[in-house]
Amino acid sequence: MSTYIAPVRDMRFVMTELADLDALSSLPGFEEATPELADAVLEEAARFATEVLAPLNKTGDAQGARLTDGGVIAADGFAQAYRQFAEGGWTGLGGDPEFGGQGLPELLHAAAVEMWNSSNMAFALCPLLNAGATEALRHHGSDDLKQRYLPKLVCGAWTGTMNLTEPQAGSDLAAVRTKAVPEGDHYRLHGQKIFITWGDHDMTDNVIHLVLARTPDAPEGVRGISLFLVPKFLPNADGSPGQRNDVHCVSLEHKLGIHASPTCVMSFGDKEGAIGYLVGQENKGLAHMFTMMNEARQKVGIQGLAIAERAYQQARDYAKERVQGRLAASRTGGAVAIIQHPDVRRMLLTMKSQIEAMRAFAYVMAADMDRAHRHPDAAQRALRQARVDLLIPVVKGWCTELGVDIASLGVQVHGGMGFIEETGACQYLRDARIAPIYEGTTGIQAADLVGRKLASDGAAAMSALLAEMRSVAHELERNADARLAPMAPAFAASVQALEDVTKWMCSAASTHVDEALASSVDFLMMTGYVCGGWQMARAALIASANEEAGEDQEFHRTKVATARFYMEKILPKTHALREMILRGAAGAMDIGIEQF
Repeated sequence: MSTYIAPVRDMRFVMTELADLDALSSLPGFEEATPELADAVLEEAARFATEVLAPLNKTGDAQGARLTDGGVIAADGFAQAYRQFAEGGWTGLGGDPEFGGQGLPELLHAAAVEMWNSSNMAFALCPLLNAGATEALRHHGSDDLKQRYLPKLVCGAWTGTMNLTEPQAGSDLAAVRTKAVPEGDHYRLHGQKIFITWGDHDMTDNVIHLVLARTPDAPEGVRGISLFLVPKFLPNADGSPGQRNDVHCVSLEHKLGIHASPTCVMSFGDKEGAIGYLVGQENKGLAHMFTMMNEARQKVGIQGLAIAERAYQQARDYAKERVQGRLAASRTGGAVAIIQHPDVRRMLLTMKSQIEAMRAFAYVMAADMDRAHRHPDAAQRALRQARVDLLIPVVKGWCTELGVDIASLGVQVHGGMGFIEETGACQYLRDARIAPIYEGTTGIQAADLVGRKLASDGAAAMSALLAEMRSVAHELERNADARLAPMAPAFAASVQALEDVTKWMCSAASTHVDEALASSVDFLMMTGYVCGGWQMARAALIASANEEAGEDQEFHRTKVATARFYMEKILPKTHALREMILRGAAGAMDIGIEQF
């Protein structure tokens, strides 16, 4: 198993050249986010990921979390690693300074999240959920709840969870049955939740659950859901954990991957009822929870990128070391490392080019989140928020689907040894497989993209995005670098293809909704590939100029070559997807259920 080495050089390129960190540092509240600070954060996050988290990845996978009479016990070494993580201030990297956070840009947080998930995805899920819970409470909690809980969550002394899913409900939150009965200044909750990531553990002395439930007189469906804060231990007046609340983990799921991340079945109110506190307004819980959900979806998209990077590093290192076969062009040469074989190079470049496209796309979206929150110009804030709203489903869906594809390709590079657990390649594929499922499946993301995001503004945000992409295509076409101009037709054609299917999708969504939804995942994936091409085109333009100026020439020369591979070998997938979408999906709906 190869050692994880954070790709700091490429991260720095994306952050400074594509996401424009310098401009972010001029926004109100981000003045301290200088390139020097960013370098320090990247280097220290990389060190922690490599030296502390990565060594626990394989052992945690083998051992897993354990349920005991006293609760859930994390895999060996995880509690110690988490204490170092919290003491290092990592839980508060992007947190509100009012509650002890560092208030740094989401762009910096995104890079750190990538490193933590590459090195140990099971561990990184705990702070990921905590960040989402913190955001939901910060936006919607009462002043009292914020003062009592946010400082502990931001500093990592306690961790937060999200409790949505129930056995009978799955992704259909309208079917939630957990009840919350008012009692003085609190509520008593009764019900069961499943698939609760890090729902219980021994790494901190309290776990704070955000729970969707219904009050007795709530209307049916999603309009009757409220959000409640339910602590594992009720805090004493001094903030220390006090009486144990009536909430328990009753079992752990046995999963394909992320074994060290406990996936809990949580029971609320087996006895007198779990004490909970209303967050926000009654019957507005789903809207409140979506503050947390969007945060989580963006981070899960980065998980797809992260696990792909780890699988690529494993495959690349193996290909450099594994000696087997001779080159077809040579009849006299001896055996060579498999990285010299053309098909292995194809696989590795397929991995590398898509990872770089994913990273650029995800980081640029993180920077847009920062601008949507902090830009002094209201029009710019609205523009960036519209783009974030449109593309968060794509970040989540496209990056996680590619994460699985790339991890699978990593197994293939190893040949037969990839199927053997000792190499480590299997674990990345097993861990990656959950990412397109949790926090909303790819189908749910695609339905959101087509049914809500395009429809909400008549595709205005998509039109603005397409116009920006076209300007990049024109820059490629006019560039004096002979390597860049040939990329322009491929990229411009993909942008036109996306415009074609966007028009079709807008029409179909209003007249033939089943056909639109049946093609929605294809549309999401197509959007992802074109957005990846957009960022790779921008990267090629900047890298060419930097190479010409004599800056780190080998890195920038490789960046141009990788962009060319993406344009020639990855982006043509958009044309097949265009044909699939425009042909409609009537065939999928014409077959009787009994014929499946």
